[in-house]
Amino acid sequence: MKKIFFIISSFLLTFQVSKAQTWIADLGNGTYRNPILYADYSDPDAIRVGSDFFMTASSFNEAPGLPILHSNDMVNWKLVNYALPEVFPKNHFSTVKRGDGVWAPSIRFHNNEYYIYWGDPDFGIYMVKTKDPFGKWDDPILVEEGKGLIDACPFWDDNGDAYIVHGWAGSRAGVKSLLTIKKMTPDGTKVIDKGTHIFDGHEHHPTVEGPKVYKRNGYYYIFAPAGGVATGWQLVLRSKNIYGPYDEKIVLEQGKTPINGPHQGAWVDSGTGEDWFYHFQDVDAGGRIVHLQPMKWINDWPFMGIDNDKNGIGEPVLTYKKPTVTKKSPIINPPETDEFDGKDIGLQWQWSANPNIIWYSKLQNQNFLRLFSIKTPENSNNLWNVPNLLTQKFPSPNFTASTKVKLVPEDANYGKTAGLLIMGTDYQAIVITNKPDGYYIQLINAEKAEKNNVEKILFETKLKSNEVYLQVKVIEPNGICQFSYSENGKKYTDIGSTFQAKPGKWIGAKVGLYSISSKETKRGGYADFDYFRMTNNK
Repeated sequence: MKKIFFIISSFLLTFQVSKAQTWIADLGNGTYRNPILYADYSDPDAIRVGSDFFMTASSFNEAPGLPILHSNDMVNWKLVNYALPEVFPKNHFSTVKRGDGVWAPSIRFHNNEYYIYWGDPDFGIYMVKTKDPFGKWDDPILVEEGKGLIDACPFWDDNGDAYIVHGWAGSRAGVKSLLTIKKMTPDGTKVIDKGTHIFDGHEHHPTVEGPKVYKRNGYYYIFAPAGGVATGWQLVLRSKNIYGPYDEKIVLEQGKTPINGPHQGAWVDSGTGEDWFYHFQDVDAGGRIVHLQPMKWINDWPFMGIDNDKNGIGEPVLTYKKPTVTKKSPIINPPETDEFDGKDIGLQWQWSANPNIIWYSKLQNQNFLRLFSIKTPENSNNLWNVPNLLTQKFPSPNFTASTKVKLVPEDANYGKTAGLLIMGTDYQAIVITNKPDGYYIQLINAEKAEKNNVEKILFETKLKSNEVYLQVKVIEPNGICQFSYSENGKKYTDIGSTFQAKPGKWIGAKVGLYSISSKETKRGGYADFDYFRMTNNK
């Protein structure tokens, strides 16, 4: 039975929110632990506007794209919006294009408007803007068309001149490890020159990318990751001229900490005289999770974290005093559980391509989600190219996801399937499906799904009805998954051996729901999901 709590006390509300989350960074005693977001908010960028902090992240082919997160204390973040309801170009991303689309973005506030720039490696540099980050964002503008233009960051100088700095994708451009600067029109809508290379990282800083541009005390700074996603370091470049030459300094590295590849993010001031740096850490199936490091300036160079080994380069902190800010915040994280009681599905959900209105129904008077049995694409042997997968990020290293599903095949006596999924380059799912003699529970799996390998049935048994409870427990290390089912919602039966979750293409593994139809069966059919719940493992 579903429960709705109306809690007036702010203390109790904070307590209830914190208990509902599977990972809490705010320790409740004036300190925090890293990561502040144990979820795949890849390539994060953040800004402060007054007492408000905003963050965005890469979203690739997932729709909606460009998540907008909001915070008042730099530690507790709420998912409030998306800047891209659909990935552009819309028709291109109406089918699955895993790993393409929205690569590392930059968010900025200029002339009382919020801007986000990103590079799509196949189409060029895009920009969206708005006066209200909680509301509708304008349609994207193609600022520069081209192949291999990625990780774009705008910069408006004191005299109003506008620039964009970006990196290069070797897979499209044939070259990488270069940073390039170009002039834009003052309104930031168009690149107006061919550009100038300002840094070459081939010898000492391979795979330099993700530049973020700032100005302080007459110096132009470019914060840029180098050395690769899982093993790299944070590089900072400094010059009195925006075109260089630039001096260089490594300011953050793993050292002897367990935080591999600490880099790519944002310098943000607290508004109270403190400086901080957001960056990600790649944890494989968990994706690229977000950390927060204390930062200070020494001789006009940024210093991040703590220098444990006394080599002059900072290392990430695991716990630290929370930033000093002007507003308090309840303990909160992006949403995880969805009871399907609202007007629509929760903000945490994304589709594998631009959504089609016929994929699902969520009426205001229905306390469930209906996913229609959509036929899989021609020539698809597994779910890799299925667009109507409804998934969300792993929220922590240890959690249990559960749901109750009712399969209604309508006129088809076979070929309708719905269930609970762990999606990546390898995937596994527990599903209910129909056959001429009744309903069955199945455990299905595909290895190297991106190669269109045929899906396998690992376990199967007949059910008493068309309703079943499904569950997957995800545990450390690195996302070991155990699937189980129940016919009464009380006693669960584990099926199959454990499954090692695998990341997707440039993203972490995802967990979610789906409803499909085999290509040769009758049309129609649907699956009703009562809820989707995330809980801590017991």
